[in-house]
Amino acid sequence: QVQLVESGGGLVQPGGSLRLSCAASGNIFTINDMGWHRQAPGKERELVAAITSGGSTNYADSVKGRFTISRDKNTVYLEMNSLKPEDTAVYYCNLEIRQWGGRLLPYWGQGTQVTVSS
Repeated sequence: QVQLVESGGGLVQPGGSLRLSCAASGNIFTINDMGWHRQAPGKERELVAAITSGGSTNYADSVKGRFTISRDKNTVYLEMNSLKPEDTAVYYCNLEIRQWGGRLLPYWGQGTQVTVSS
């Protein structure tokens, strides 16, 4: 069994900052890529940022220079600065996890709401 727990969402004014966390626990042998996706009302889920096991990062054009993804052991973080109303969405973490004796599989967090509004 693997569990992912997200935290850090909330309401923030435009220009503000938030830090999201996603911690994985359970029967984990290794974690490969980690990422954050978001889904706004009426829109498809989109990739926001990703980080490989080697530390290489990739960002959506809309968040480059404002968001920073990082990882530490079984946790992935998303530091969000200079937030805009268009960043409002439910944010989901996604981790590629191999359990002991198992295959590499994708796991999703439960989602955390980020609302940017004055």
